[in-house]
Amino acid sequence: MARAEAPEAAPDPTAAAEAAQLELPPEIAAQSLGEWLRAWATRIRSGDSGVLPVILGFAVIMVVFQAISPNGVFLSANNIVNLFQQSAVFMVLAMGEIFILLLGEIDLSIGYAGAVGAAVAVQLVQPGTTKWPWWGAIIAGLLVCALIGAVQGTLITRLRLPSLIVTLAGLLIWNGAMLLILLLGPFSGYPSLAGNNPNLQVLYNLMWGSIDPVVSWIGAAVVVILIGTLLWLGDSRRRRSGLVAPPASLTLLKIALIAIVAVVVVAICNVNRAAIGTLEGVPWVIPIVLAVFGAWLVLLQRTRFGRYVYAIGGNPEAARRAGIKLATIRTWCFVLCSFTAGIGLLLYASYLGGMSNNVNGGQLVLYAVAAAVMGGTSLFGGRGKVLHGVLGGLVIGGIYNGLYLLGIAVQWQFIVTGLVLIVAVSIDALSRRSATSGSAARV
Repeated sequence: MARAEAPEAAPDPTAAAEAAQLELPPEIAAQSLGEWLRAWATRIRSGDSGVLPVILGFAVIMVVFQAISPNGVFLSANNIVNLFQQSAVFMVLAMGEIFILLLGEIDLSIGYAGAVGAAVAVQLVQPGTTKWPWWGAIIAGLLVCALIGAVQGTLITRLRLPSLIVTLAGLLIWNGAMLLILLLGPFSGYPSLAGNNPNLQVLYNLMWGSIDPVVSWIGAAVVVILIGTLLWLGDSRRRRSGLVAPPASLTLLKIALIAIVAVVVVAICNVNRAAIGTLEGVPWVIPIVLAVFGAWLVLLQRTRFGRYVYAIGGNPEAARRAGIKLATIRTWCFVLCSFTAGIGLLLYASYLGGMSNNVNGGQLVLYAVAAAVMGGTSLFGGRGKVLHGVLGGLVIGGIYNGLYLLGIAVQWQFIVTGLVLIVAVSIDALSRRSATSGSAARV
């Protein structure tokens, strides 16, 4: 007699909900702050840790260097402001590189492409030669960078040349171009931003200038109110329209965190940092970096262009079949990357007090890629945010600053930064493997 088959097990009614929590972002599945937190915890356990590793890594860096730095100077107001200034170049370059990494490509030329634009701007404002106004010089330098990005992007997208080869060639070409530009004029390759000329001073103050303390508080309040209002109105409008939106309590929590960060930053910057005299106020470099962050955040997260970039990075063939013009979008990404690099190298020129033929663009681009990857951007395309560049740049800057305070030789700075990068990529790879294993187990 044939043995009766065992009755088929009834499906687990909670399986679909658990799968949805793992596959969907918390803000989609959650209807309250508690649900959002539980969904977020579930995603972390499944391997999608987001920006949590880089935040924890930065916290560890602060604790360790505060404990071992001479006289506990690492978290002093003076050094924290210095840390912001040192990290600014890394953050801006990383934000530019993210446009390329989202496509699954890489741009190795941005260190020297940006340096060409910075050299053009610094040369144009020299009072002894061209005497351009500061705003005209900055526009000219950034347009040169955008043109460089357009040329490289066209070669990559239209002729289908590998981005690695094109931008590696660009690294060499633009290094030579920078050296030629620096030789123009009576400066022997070292045009300076020192002097009483107002156009020179504007470029110099991009990094070293400070906003009046009272104006700093007013500006911070305006920024928090503006961002908070936009967040609240945007989420409320989506909720009223029946679209996906985070819980109202989560929106309020985000606004509160933004306000707390703004208060802490302004309070630290308004401490007198001068050994003799007075030096206080928020450095101009901070609102400049925030402006770049805000602009690219909106572009990637709130526009059709940004959705196309993620679509191409996730699956180029599917994007092409959906009618997206791959060559156009990819070329614009290279333009935006080089344009952003121009901003970063202008800040670097301000930090140096001029331009020099000793600018190490190769090192800067490696730090930019490292910062983006440390922050959570994938090297394989389709995953990453502008925030990753900011957080990764802070980590790079924190390591650089802390080792400098300890008097560690530069070769050890490279080694430590490289090891941290390997750890960051390993965490990302392991989390992805965990997520894939979990998905396979549920099938």
